[in-house]
Parts: sequence; C-alpha cells; structure tokens
Amino acid sequence: MVTAIKKKATNAARTSKTKAKATKAKLPAKRATKTKGAPAKGQDATTLLRADHKLVSGLFADYEKARSTAKKQQIVAKICSELTMHAQVEEEIFYPAVKRALKDKLMVPEATVEHATVKELIAQVEGITPDGEMFDAKIKVLSEYIKHHVKEEQDEMFPKAKAAKLDMLDLGMQIIERKAELKAMRVEPVIHPSDMNMQRPMYVPTPLGSDGAFHRP
Repeated sequence: MVTAIKKKATNAARTSKTKAKATKAKLPAKRATKTKGAPAKGQDATTLLRADHKLVSGLFADYEKARSTAKKQQIVAKICSELTMHAQVEEEIFYPAVKRALKDKLMVPEATVEHATVKELIAQVEGITPDGEMFDAKIKVLSEYIKHHVKEEQDEMFPKAKAAKLDMLDLGMQIIERKAELKAMRVEPVIHPSDMNMQRPMYVPTPLGSDGAFHRP
C-alpha cells in the first residue's frame, strides 16, 4: 500500500515537470531590450552619399516647379548648403580613403576638380535673388553638372571603393559625425518676401587647400 502511494506521487511529480517544460516551450521568446542611448546601426558610406545625391536631385526638381521668387531662393539656399556639405565630407573623408586604397592618381583628382567647378557655380547663385532667366540658366547648368558628377561616382568610384574592401561602415560613421558638426555650425534663416536681398548665413567650411579641396585641420 505504501509502495503504491509512493509510486503514484512519483508519477504525479514527473507529470507536473513535463507540463511545466511544455508550457515554457510555448512561451514566446522575450525580445531583446534596446539599451537607451545605444548607438544606431552603422550605415555604409556609399549609401549615405547616394542619399545626398537623391536629396539634391529632388531639390533641383523642386526648383523647376517653383514659381515664386521667395520659394526659389529658399530651394537654392538648401541646394547650396547640401552640396557644400556633401563635397566637404567627400574631400575630407571619402576621397582620401579611396585614393589610398586604390592607389588612385586619376579618378579622385578628377572628382576633386569637378568639385571645384561646382563651388564656382555655387558662388554665382548663393545668397543671390533669383532674378530671371539667367539665374534659372545657372541653376540648370549646376543641375546638369551635378548629374554628370553623380553618375561617375555611382557607376565608377563607388563600385571600385567597395571592391577595395574599404571599411564602409567606419567611413559612414565618420561622415555622419562630420556632417553633424557642420550642421551645428550652420544657421537656417526663414526667407520672407520682404527679405529677398538678404545674404544667407552659412557655416564657415574648413579653408581650402592649394588643390581647391577641403582639408580637415
């Protein structure tokens, strides 16, 4: 009789453990809790630069649709700001890394010369009131020149840079940090029709070197 009771108790205990294991298996796994303040997932440098290209392309399209002088000036200010910042992070961070990795003596120097031309075109429209067809023509020329430059970068430079096994995530992080610094130095005024002749305050970029490119101190 005692043996039978012990046997029944043992079986009950085993059954209880089995049910507990089954219940535990059915429970959904807990999601990993994201630590507050944890750094965001890194982004590929070429992905960031492509995003800049797409943004500026959209701004040029917006300019073509704009009709008011105030709206045009607002868009031009944004185009000049984005292009200047984009060129600076490329010349300070991306181009030197590509040049070293590929031992390049042609592609990067050509891209830097193209940047110099872009800067000259920017100087002709930045802070200037859009005043007719000649101003529109300058924006059109700048747009076409940027398209040509972007095509060369995306079709030639970016694939070669990736094939060179560059650490694109590290370069991407450097670009993000540098752009944050440049944005912090920039003032974005609201342009009103009554202020059409105002000069747009800009961040002061790193001084140009003898080659016409930006260089970090």
